[in-house]
Amino acid sequence: MKNEIIRVGQIEIKFLLEAADTNGSVAMFEFTVPVGARMPLPHSHKHYDETIYGVEGVITFTVEGKPVDIGRGESCFVPRGAVHGFNNLKQTDVKALAIITPALLGPDFFKEAAAIVNAGGPPDVEKLKAVMAKHGLVPAMPPVITR
Repeated sequence: MKNEIIRVGQIEIKFLLEAADTNGSVAMFEFTVPVGARMPLPHSHKHYDETIYGVEGVITFTVEGKPVDIGRGESCFVPRGAVHGFNNLKQTDVKALAIITPALLGPDFFKEAAAIVNAGGPPDVEKLKAVMAKHGLVPAMPPVITR
């Protein structure tokens, strides 16, 4: 459904273009990240690139361990296979666009993730990882420290 807002925890996602709109070439969604929102697991994806464009506020993406602040009118390209995640480290809410090429990620991923994250209590990380894998996202778990 066009312009449907999908809430995953405190993050809101609204698809503007889906695979069906672009013959599979591009998907685009707007996402809003309030101050203090919990962030998704860092991840990568092997089969599509992601470009982030800042609309309001400043969001900090970490791409391959390097933090990149994306403000209004700025962009960041996340190539296939690059481990990335994001945080809102500032004191204002953030709105940005994500452009997925080709359009291999759609609303279904976010709806399935929302069902897990919004279920109450701490999210079931194993279920979340399974949904990520189903949609081509590879979770990047922090290294295990052994002594």
